[in-house]
Amino acid sequence: MDKIITEITPLTEHDSFYVMDHKKDHYDYPLHKHEEVELTFMENCTGVHRVVGDSIEICGQYDLVLIGSNLEHAWEQHPDEVLIDVAAGKKVREFVIQFSPDLLGESFLAKSQMASLARLFENAKRGVCFGLPAIMRVFNKLDKLSSEKPGFPRVLILLDILYQLSLEDDFHLLASSSFASVKSTADSRRVRKVEEYIDEHFKEEIRLSTVADLAGMTPTAFSRFFKVRTGRTLSDYIIDIRLGYAARQLVDTTTSVVEICYDSGFNNISNFNRIFKKRKGCSPTQFRENYHKNKIFV
Repeated sequence: MDKIITEITPLTEHDSFYVMDHKKDHYDYPLHKHEEVELTFMENCTGVHRVVGDSIEICGQYDLVLIGSNLEHAWEQHPDEVLIDVAAGKKVREFVIQFSPDLLGESFLAKSQMASLARLFENAKRGVCFGLPAIMRVFNKLDKLSSEKPGFPRVLILLDILYQLSLEDDFHLLASSSFASVKSTADSRRVRKVEEYIDEHFKEEIRLSTVADLAGMTPTAFSRFFKVRTGRTLSDYIIDIRLGYAARQLVDTTTSVVEICYDSGFNNISNFNRIFKKRKGCSPTQFRENYHKNKIFV
């Protein structure tokens, strides 16, 4: 199985962050990861496939994502697809900011005033995609950062951008928590206890009555409580954990799809294939092939 490339970025120990802002038609670049956190803004990228962890989505004209340390990612333009904007003579703009995961430091982020930024960086471990309203609110700041000369004022602009994004409600997470190996940070002690139990036992049959007992609630009350606190039903949460684990095995191993199915907690290969395709947009076999075949990346 091909390995994901680990990029050595231009960022040095003397730099706060690194900025790259350029335009191009398209270029070859494989799926990769790196230690640095990355904020990437794309313009004129209609039709591009964005890969972050086990998430594959099609971009619109603008795309803005924050990607955590060592999370696989790429922007892919299939060879047989032509971007409308590129065909019309518009080049794709790629604006990338890379900085160390400890840019602000754990002790600083632990301060109450930094709570929103701490949540942002925690979410970045799974990849955060921002909607168009959020993009428009930081668009001019990105341009200002690109044109500003290196120095402390440039650092302040970056912090302003990150702080603005930390306040946004218009976003969604990309990679599944099990694929990205992100532990639960739920505010509720009961939810956190149940999520930790599921993380340890997702390969087994998990009964509603069992997790309800862990939370000290009746099954009916717990189902409502869990949905309100997490935005997902218990069954959806368990499926997401199992699919994330399965996707990671498809990427990192040569284990057969059938073996991965049962090792991930599914007890029926047809059901596994159906659910995987519904959630990921392709079959497990196609997901594996797409992840490792030669691609053109934007």
